[in-house]
Amino acid sequence: MEQIVPALLVNLEQGDSGSPAEQTEVCFRELLGRAAYGHINNAIRPVLMHLDSRSLWEGGGFAVRCFQIIMFSIQSQHSHLVIQQLLGHLDANSRSPASVRAGIVEVLSEAAVIEATGSVGPTVLEVFNTLLRQLRQSVDYQLTGYYDNARKHKTTSFHEKMLQDAVIKTIGSFANTLPVYQRSEVMLFIMGKIPVPGIYPALGSPNAGFEGSRMIQVMLLKSLLQVSERYDSSNLLTALPSSFLEPLLSFILMDDPEIRLLVLSILTSLIDRRHNAARITAVSVTFDVSVLEQKEDRCSRQDNLFIRKHAQRLYRHVFLACKEESNGPSHYQALFILLVVLSVELVSEEVLVDLIRLILALQEMGVSNQESLSVLNRCSLHAVCAAALHVLSQIGPPPPLHQHVTQVIESRQKGAPHLLPESVLRDQPRIPNGDLKVDKDLLFVQSKIGEALTGSSYSAQCERLNTPYTPQLIDEDRLSRKMSIADTISLQIAMDQESSADPQKPQTEQITFETLKNTIEDRGGVEEEERRKRMEVVERFQTAPFEEIAALCGSRTSLLQSKLDRVFDLIVRPPPSPSGQPSQRSTPVYEMKFPDLCVY
Repeated sequence: MEQIVPALLVNLEQGDSGSPAEQTEVCFRELLGRAAYGHINNAIRPVLMHLDSRSLWEGGGFAVRCFQIIMFSIQSQHSHLVIQQLLGHLDANSRSPASVRAGIVEVLSEAAVIEATGSVGPTVLEVFNTLLRQLRQSVDYQLTGYYDNARKHKTTSFHEKMLQDAVIKTIGSFANTLPVYQRSEVMLFIMGKIPVPGIYPALGSPNAGFEGSRMIQVMLLKSLLQVSERYDSSNLLTALPSSFLEPLLSFILMDDPEIRLLVLSILTSLIDRRHNAARITAVSVTFDVSVLEQKEDRCSRQDNLFIRKHAQRLYRHVFLACKEESNGPSHYQALFILLVVLSVELVSEEVLVDLIRLILALQEMGVSNQESLSVLNRCSLHAVCAAALHVLSQIGPPPPLHQHVTQVIESRQKGAPHLLPESVLRDQPRIPNGDLKVDKDLLFVQSKIGEALTGSSYSAQCERLNTPYTPQLIDEDRLSRKMSIADTISLQIAMDQESSADPQKPQTEQITFETLKNTIEDRGGVEEEERRKRMEVVERFQTAPFEEIAALCGSRTSLLQSKLDRVFDLIVRPPPSPSGQPSQRSTPVYEMKFPDLCVY
């Protein structure tokens, strides 16, 4: 094979149509079609060696053609062996120029499209692990400017970015060949590889530093977006489990605007089961709702469970993300698309009322300016609120709500066009000079919205509408990851020490009717505090380094052992002597040795 295959490849490389190259291709296909399972590698290895020796990976044309012939010729159940050979060859060329690595990755992408039988062999995660490793190495090479440890061979950011784009495209190609359940596993796998500040800050090269971690975050989130865009599941609980949603939402609070935009896009693609995001071309107060594919039935049981478990957390992170000063027009457009997709996918009175409350809270953020946002960002918030309410008022609520929204929009068109998306969410926004002042007649009024919903199926939710939306601040440190794991463990140990201090101190408080009454009334706060402690413990064991967990458990084990020794000492202590003399210490029962035939 090492002599036959290179000869065939030379003829294929030099021939054209109507020449012996056609006969060569027929011979090559016949040869590959007869290869048994154990002989596939013998046929593929000479191809890889020939492409290496003649530098045919660069450009990718001939290499792609060769592997197209191979993938179409071999038996379909053997195709994953070709994928594994290419992955191993990619690892072997990790110190090669970026153009060579990009050529191998391009061949992998084309091979994955051909091998679309729903599986890439028994090692699915190995494929993605290899590709993600190439991404991390490429980031290191881009930062150092060299693609070898000896720093003899230079590389450029342009070539490394081309390789990174090829790897991300290949990840999407492979994900497209997988069944839905395996795509969920792949998304969780990629999420576990993303470095999180304060937890896994040095993932990749130790020399990469903060910029390297940020670049890896962006690359892996782009890879995650490629997989999520091809993910199609009817169950949101399956698409967004807690183990995936919580770390994903934590990235929406980061300072990097590119990361926040990627997270918004990933959330939208996973929630958007009817592909309505592609139909929303721009943020506008004249958006035609009829172009959207809407649900005809009510929310399913799984969707209702998703709303109860995750909706409030999702609203909270959207609200906090809007406080970032670095948000641009693309962020507000992504926010508008996400709000529209949520209102279409989760059609219910509860969800629509919660979205209206969230929009009114965003409007108040733009009016009060407690976050010291720029005039452009405040105008953008008002514009998104107007466009989102315009869509929401046409999806389910009664006509009076749409009338109120239309009235406010018309007032803005006449006196304050800078509060509408057509004027502010554009390349050259038109905003007022100086501070932003908004008259009351240009705002959406909560009382009028409540009156519009009264007397309809939304009446039961009007009481909730009267309560302004405020994010739950009890989990802010945990969700924003501003508190490190070490701080959390220190806090937990301090609480344990306080609770274990003075264990024999008598309880002097008397139980009265007022005490019982106050206990019942304050039970909600106690339950909330207990839930917060449980979540801290769960997060600690999920994300803390093994050494910290082992140290914490070791200290608790030592404390438990000392208490057990004290209890045993009290149990086996002999009774006091009537004479007042201290009696001799007897042998503890658990240390006595009994005869074999003794019945105790």
